[in-house]
Amino acid sequence: MFDSDLAKLYQVETKQLNQAVKRNKERFPEDFMFQLNDLETLNLRSQFVTSSLDTNTSPRSQFVTLNHGGRRNNPYVFTEEGVAMLSSVLNSKKAIQVNIQIIRTFKKLREILSENKKLAEKLEKMEKKYDSKISVIFDVLKSLMTEKSKPKSEIGFSTK
Repeated sequence: MFDSDLAKLYQVETKQLNQAVKRNKERFPEDFMFQLNDLETLNLRSQFVTSSLDTNTSPRSQFVTLNHGGRRNNPYVFTEEGVAMLSSVLNSKKAIQVNIQIIRTFKKLREILSENKKLAEKLEKMEKKYDSKISVIFDVLKSLMTEKSKPKSEIGFSTK
């Protein structure tokens, strides 16, 4: 998670959050927190987007800048462990409440990913166990488990 996003959650300024982290640098090794490099920050801040304001006008291309503030330094990014460590650095009731919610969210995401992996393993074992007569069922189940984006149909009239 970005330092600016965490600062909003903890209801402190990004500068305050980063100062607290810098005062406790030994609590934040590289696998807990890292700083984006210049190229990563540039890619993060700018992107091209096509949008349409209403259906009667043609789509307009516009340049969008993501708001990570008028920063002088590249943003810091915190891993799950870094977020957990923040509660010991930001000593407030709000920080503790936010940390609990974030940790629960990470835990739930891990559970969802684990269940999906377990389901895939079970299907694979069952597929090996049963004969080819029901292989079609397994193919359908596999296709349902993997999200594929459907090709978008063209808008307008064809002149064939």
